[in-house]
Amino acid sequence: MLVGIVGKANVGKSTFFKALTLSDVEIADYPFTTIKPNQGVGFVRIKCPCQDFHVKCTPNNSVCLMGNRFLPISLLDVAGLVPGAHEGRGLGNKFLDDLSSADVLLNVVDASGTTDEEGRKTTGYDPIKEVGFLREELNFWFFKLVSEIYFDAVKLNRINSKNKFIEKIAEKLSGLKVNINQVKFACKEVGLDFENPSLDSEVIKKFSFKLREISKPILISCNKIDMPSSKENILKIKSEFPDLIIVPCSAQYELALRMADKNNLIEYIPGDSDFKITGNLNEKQKEALFNIQKFIKENNGTGVQECLNKAVFDVLSMKTAFPVEDENKLTNNKGAVLPDGFLLEKNATVLDFAEKVHSAMAKNFIRAVDCRTKKIIGRDYVVKDRDVLTIKFNG
Repeated sequence: MLVGIVGKANVGKSTFFKALTLSDVEIADYPFTTIKPNQGVGFVRIKCPCQDFHVKCTPNNSVCLMGNRFLPISLLDVAGLVPGAHEGRGLGNKFLDDLSSADVLLNVVDASGTTDEEGRKTTGYDPIKEVGFLREELNFWFFKLVSEIYFDAVKLNRINSKNKFIEKIAEKLSGLKVNINQVKFACKEVGLDFENPSLDSEVIKKFSFKLREISKPILISCNKIDMPSSKENILKIKSEFPDLIIVPCSAQYELALRMADKNNLIEYIPGDSDFKITGNLNEKQKEALFNIQKFIKENNGTGVQECLNKAVFDVLSMKTAFPVEDENKLTNNKGAVLPDGFLLEKNATVLDFAEKVHSAMAKNFIRAVDCRTKKIIGRDYVVKDRDVLTIKFNG
């Protein structure tokens, strides 16, 4: 899965991205620092099953820090958006096309109101406008794409059997990670009869907007909360957009903590609300870290890790599961304890999980064992979050 980091220019997207990945990206205080999209790997944080079983795990595809398992997630930081992007303004369609494979979008907003819609320095800018125009750009981008194929799908539907309409829409939009169930749901939500679809442009627009909302959901990351003007603005954003998940954060502070940890100056676990000083610091470093420490204690962390976690687990409703070969020792065939963790969709079954681990497991599936209860479970069992399962198969 892929998390897209989006927003207008000069709001701290690249700092946010670097804080999550520690990638070597250009960061500067001027618009359009990012031209080509930055790709990297971040990590969602969960309670590691090693705590439940009281064992010492040996992670393979992930990391365990003090009983917290960090599972990898692909991230994409795209160029800054300006109003009118869907009409080609700024980096326009390139920006939007870069987002085509994203499953969820983190909209990084300058909560301080110190940059305007073009990313230029100012004071008193209303970040509500920022949230509004990004949603509008994404919606009209979808409207443009859907309109191009809608009438062909209607024509095909009238010539052939029913449901060809939704099949055609889903097929043409598969590159945007739109599936047939999402198309059906969008039709239902806006009252569009897919057996006899409307040619009214307003209906098509509503359908397109709903399809964007379903397939490219948004979480608002209110960045720069370390600045005085941010608190009041965040309250306004929450009031204006009660339907969205909104997380206050400071990418600058998170990056400082991760860099200090990387350089062995502190011990810091991403998402924590405190850290331990372990290295020799000069007076300037001590003062900076003291200010950050005070801030994260008061705000229960920097919010950056929370943004990623909420995008994956609250917006997308993903869950995690761990495969092991030996249900008693919780090991794989090499003796590694709880080596791998996987992210699964909300309604994933144990057969879906088996396919995720290895296609041969799903193809030759016999049964599975819940390592907590030791109960045998069948292929239709819906996996629970943080399940540890042994999959029995021929081969």
